[in-house]
Amino acid sequence: MTETLLLIVCCALLGCGVGFLAGLLGIGGGLIIVPALSSILLYFEVVDSPHILVVAIATSLASILFTSTSSALAHHKKKNVPWDITPWIMGGVAFGALVSGFIAGLLPEAAIRVIFSVSVVLIALKMLYSSTKVQQKKRALPNHLVLSGLTAMMGGLSAMIGIGGGALLVPLLTYFAVDMKKAIGCASTSGIVIALFGSVGYVTSGSIHHTWAQGFAGFVYLPALFGIVLTSWFTAPIGAKATQYLPTSMIKKIFAALLLFIAVSMIMN
Repeated sequence: MTETLLLIVCCALLGCGVGFLAGLLGIGGGLIIVPALSSILLYFEVVDSPHILVVAIATSLASILFTSTSSALAHHKKKNVPWDITPWIMGGVAFGALVSGFIAGLLPEAAIRVIFSVSVVLIALKMLYSSTKVQQKKRALPNHLVLSGLTAMMGGLSAMIGIGGGALLVPLLTYFAVDMKKAIGCASTSGIVIALFGSVGYVTSGSIHHTWAQGFAGFVYLPALFGIVLTSWFTAPIGAKATQYLPTSMIKKIFAALLLFIAVSMIMN
């Protein structure tokens, strides 16, 4: 019991930073949760090594359901959610996340680690490059069906690596000259459906490996989920408020630096 309480405390501390960054960057927090939670699960010997990364990803997605909801509500109040395109994006990412949640449970841990690290590095380099550009070329958004197709791929990859989608959706939307703050608000809202539909896949596919009596709902480890949500729900609105005061270029640089640090950490470990 003592070890479980200590694990919850560690996850609550993790949730403080995750919530703030989720609100600030619209990333849902999975990019931080997955590597950090993998280390926590390994330290407390919660699961066998082959399942550590999958459990971390599944638990990350489940926590993002709460974190993104808190962040999205805060961005909606500040009118940062572009509702003219958000429903189409949410539909696309929901489909991709649902399919991916089932597939990821069948992939070897090494494959998921490589997909995660490579994806994060590419995202970081693109964001860092765009932060140095003085003016962004105006590009029209594709039609709604094409936009849903593009975001379905984003949602699938996001669910596979346990993130809320902001790390992929924000660069995509800013590429089409959507305002950075609007892109973050849209990503926060879309993170809700990525987390919801992705979690369904992980809970279903993991039910043959873990039981409720062990503290699991499929691949989702419930004590860790409780600890992360306990604090991230309250710190996400603080991060969302910070977007009103920080310049876009600075947000992009913070985003890129954070992603590169995470990718290197995953590769090194």
